[in-house]
Amino acid sequence: MNIEAASQSPSPADLSGHARDFSVKDRVVLITGSGQGIGRELVRQFAAAGAVTVVADLSEKNAQGVAAEIAAAGGKTLAVAVDVSNKDSVDSMVKSALSEFGRIDVLVNNASIFSNLKKRPFDEIPADEWQRVMDVNINGVFFCASAVAMSMRERQFGRIINISSASVHRGTKNYLHYVTSKSALIGMTNSLARELGPDGVTANCIRPGTVATEVAERVASLTPEIRQRNIDLQCIPRTIVPSDLVGLTMFLATPAASFITGQTIACDGGYTHSF
Repeated sequence: MNIEAASQSPSPADLSGHARDFSVKDRVVLITGSGQGIGRELVRQFAAAGAVTVVADLSEKNAQGVAAEIAAAGGKTLAVAVDVSNKDSVDSMVKSALSEFGRIDVLVNNASIFSNLKKRPFDEIPADEWQRVMDVNINGVFFCASAVAMSMRERQFGRIINISSASVHRGTKNYLHYVTSKSALIGMTNSLARELGPDGVTANCIRPGTVATEVAERVASLTPEIRQRNIDLQCIPRTIVPSDLVGLTMFLATPAASFITGQTIACDGGYTHSF
């Protein structure tokens, strides 16, 4: 079911109208790790705004469940099981999305390993755990961006949005592998912006604070005391929830954001403003 192509990048004469286009309606949006947590909220809200969505998750059951919610509300969607650390799996995901919808306008690299990590000193992190975090959190973003680049370049339109973490700025201790992997996304975003900019494709990065989700609740180290300490350090002193990330992510996906690229934007209630 190919979706009729949405408008591509404008000529200079069309820029004034383009700057007012804050819509994601009919854009094909692929979000990794969207079977739960932040990704689930993002993909549901994009669908509610009229986007065509690809729900991609390691858990096929979770992906299908979210896609079923979207379809029941009248949205066009596709559920795909993917292991972002595996290039063949990523290539298959992108091939399925292109076969179904004809294009991918927006890629949100949200999938990552965090909730199941044990908090420990860096010199006690097992080598296999370190490698797994790098494979998912760094290689996965690289594989996904690489897989969509050609089709975005051909259409002269694309949005790549990488989800980093406020832990990069504050240097959260005892999560060295996670913090390292999320730091790498900032540099990767900067280079992607340079390489893809001439083809009308932007790349930006979002740094969320500590977001309360059903997934994060499994992290033993996020005690009520630590959560409250984080809230107290924010300019907006309340719990961060997945919906807090929707507005920024959706804006960066629109034509109106066509001149914003290579940026890392904090969305943490002002937490890092305190440092």
